Amino acid sequence: MGWFFFSSKSESLDTKNYVQSSIPTLFFHGYGSSANAEKHMTRAAQKAGVTKTIIRATVKQDGQVLLEGEIPSGAVNPIVEVNYQDNRNSNYQQDAQYAKAVVTKLQETYGFTEMNMVGHSMGNMSILFYMLEYGSDEHLPKLMKQVNIANHVNGLEGLDLPSHPDINPETGQPQEMSASYQKLLGLKEIFPQNQVKVLNIYGDIGGETDGSVLNLSSRSLKYLLGDHAKSYEEQKITGKLAQHSQLHENPEVDELLIHFLWKK
Repeated sequence: MGWFFFSSKSESLDTKNYVQSSIPTLFFHGYGSSANAEKHMTRAAQKAGVTKTIIRATVKQDGQVLLEGEIPSGAVNPIVEVNYQDNRNSNYQQDAQYAKAVVTKLQETYGFTEMNMVGHSMGNMSILFYMLEYGSDEHLPKLMKQVNIANHVNGLEGLDLPSHPDINPETGQPQEMSASYQKLLGLKEIFPQNQVKVLNIYGDIGGETDGSVLNLSSRSLKYLLGDHAKSYEEQKITGKLAQHSQLHENPEVDELLIHFLWKK
């Protein structure tokens, strides 16, 4: 396995523009993907002077977590690229267990009490079902900021999209709910009140879809989290790089992430 701790003397920290925090940010990839899909975003943060510290957490199929690299004492805004070996598991409860395994391993190793999470595509379901299953566990680190990119919370086109996915424009409540969405309704009861700042990024290549996920599905997130979140913000991305699997390679997304997660 490779060594995934990055530190460069030529890339100094930008202490003027970005918070100098010890809170780690965990990135979760999508279905059939890997931590390589997170590299464009994490390197953008490194190049901007947000952090010098990027490590990788590989989750084996049995749930064991291998940390590659090290977060030094006093590291600023460390980033963890999460890599699922079992990357085609659409059992979201299992994905939530994988996410918890990473969080627990980091907590045991570094003693973190707070964290941020970023998900692309199915990585969002890892985060949402993690919060559904474990978000009220006071022994685990508190989630402070959550970024959802290309989320399909109310279904994917051609897979589990409801026949009538229209939403209430004010509340985000969908007219019809997928089976997974119905399970996630529990978040309305247990999602931490006034704790988590949420950024919801979705793409529109034309026709209000990113090519795989309708904007209506992505925007249904608001109904689950909006009333409980400390803040909730939606950002629509357009153009060629707004396509579903291109969003994590999009410089505009990089800028939104960096500003939301770390800007002073």
